[in-house]
Amino acid sequence: MFVLPTMAYFIVFHYFPLYGLQIAFRDYTPSSGIWSSPWVGLEHLRRFFDSYYFGQLLWNTLGISLYELAVGFPIPIIIALALNELRNGAFKKWVQTVTYAPHFISVVVMSGMIIAFLSPGTGLVNLAIKAMGGEPVPFLAEPGWFKSVFVLSNVWQSMGWGTIIYLAALAGVDPQQHEAAMIDGATRLKRIWHINLPSILPTMVILLILNAGSFMSVGFEKVFLLQNPLNLEASDVISTYVYRSGLVQGQFSFSAAVGLFNSVINLILLLTVNRIAKRVNETSLW
Repeated sequence: MFVLPTMAYFIVFHYFPLYGLQIAFRDYTPSSGIWSSPWVGLEHLRRFFDSYYFGQLLWNTLGISLYELAVGFPIPIIIALALNELRNGAFKKWVQTVTYAPHFISVVVMSGMIIAFLSPGTGLVNLAIKAMGGEPVPFLAEPGWFKSVFVLSNVWQSMGWGTIIYLAALAGVDPQQHEAAMIDGATRLKRIWHINLPSILPTMVILLILNAGSFMSVGFEKVFLLQNPLNLEASDVISTYVYRSGLVQGQFSFSAAVGLFNSVINLILLLTVNRIAKRVNETSLW
């Protein structure tokens, strides 16, 4: 009885909608319905691969995802290891609160804050730049700045949550290992490297696998809210293109095919990283 609501949720909202995936292989029109729409096979995927936007969309999506993985993945680990070594309880709690608080800010509010902070005329960041004798920088109007703004703000918002996960894993480390290492003359850095890091390695691998499963799914809401015609060259990713072609332009079959392509790539990455992790570290999701 406890499991039934969860099962019903996944069946209604995750499995039943799979019926509509066939519109990716049809020339779907609402008036004809799904079954009466003509079957076109992989025509929409070929059209997407041959389009002018394909290379740019793929490059932007991969660029943001790799940037976020390279910057956002190690930072919570570093903060968790540093907090674990703190002996001042009050300062430790203060740092945890400050880093975890942004996690509760909604995407819409966070995007509004970023736009306000980076405004060329009144933003806090540009006011600080001008106070130091520099020229204001239109961060959200220059394509070159978009990836950094998006990724670094994401890291700021999510690093507290990741830190808590790693701190929970560090809490399970046997204190006797540290005591034995200290008797043998191990420094704090050596104890972190040889005791703490191996202890949280399974958690790191699991989170890496989960990140791989959403590698191509760059957060649509935040990208869309920070996007404007001036930075479209760097901010247009597959998810925003699906929204624009599907809901704005009414190309339902084409946008479904593009979205399906994105999901299949995520699935392949998830299976591949999970298999590699299982072979190398014997830690995996299944």
